[in-house]
Amino acid sequence: MKVALKYLATCAAAALVATSAHAQAVTRGDRSILEIVPTLSTGQYVWAPELGGEGPALMVVNLATQRMVLFRNGVPVAASTVSTGKKGHESPTGVFTILQKRKEHYSNLYDNAPMPNMQRLTWGGIALHAGNLPGYPASHGCIRLPKDFSALLFGVTSLGMTVVITEVPAVPSRSVAPAIADSASGRGPLDSAPFEWHPGRTAKGIVSVVVSVADQRAVVLRSGIEIGSAPVRFGGAGGGAIAYVLREADATGRHWLTLDLAAPSTGAQTPAGERRQFEAPTDFRRLVSDLMEPGSVVIVTPESLKAGSPGMPAMVIENDEG
Repeated sequence: MKVALKYLATCAAAALVATSAHAQAVTRGDRSILEIVPTLSTGQYVWAPELGGEGPALMVVNLATQRMVLFRNGVPVAASTVSTGKKGHESPTGVFTILQKRKEHYSNLYDNAPMPNMQRLTWGGIALHAGNLPGYPASHGCIRLPKDFSALLFGVTSLGMTVVITEVPAVPSRSVAPAIADSASGRGPLDSAPFEWHPGRTAKGIVSVVVSVADQRAVVLRSGIEIGSAPVRFGGAGGGAIAYVLREADATGRHWLTLDLAAPSTGAQTPAGERRQFEAPTDFRRLVSDLMEPGSVVIVTPESLKAGSPGMPAMVIENDEG
């Protein structure tokens, strides 16, 4: 079955200039990574994972600017130029999880082409990997990275990590919990509605929840496999997709970040009263809440999750490798 579904340390040693023509690290100086991103030339990247410490990571790939940024704990810790899908093979926009990692991999679709440091985003052939960066979109849909950067990135990512591919810049900010991940009981007509729940389909992996306002439905994915779904009702104002990332959980509660994919330059706080406007089966919300852990993501999108729906990106996540 398919479910259709978008910066450097102060230590100079963390960003030495490489001699490779295909990958070049740049130093930060007094600039922030967000300031550096627009200035990167083809093949350049910045790298400082120590800025974000330990915690959940989130990657944002921007098709319009041909750049990617890696966030850790909501802090930009790395950025790079990329080459995405060319005309006729455009990289799909949407929210993905890393399904597979292989240091040495060869394409099953394109003449056994080498794909070093491959990190698979769909079983249909979309992945992050080292490759040629000509300065414009040139791949068959994959996200090509500078070789040295792809090796560094491979070393800090994990299966189940969220990758957003979008055409607009986006910056995370703090937010309250998204309602679907809040175990508090609601008072709507969907409180006792039937829902699907099959956690035994896969026991490991980061959980992602995708909520479609158009479909009035939520789908729960673990390692890219659907383990649950339920009817939902969202009475809030319209808008673009919003990604919520569970940053940490401690004695004071759970702390979330929100990534507004419709905002060109800033993050967005959860709209006031959103919890009251979001209806879902009470037991479903409790089960989802119990599975949430640092790194888990909730996506609310106005689009339909059904493949082939008008305006729906071509991206799908498949349950079975093909």
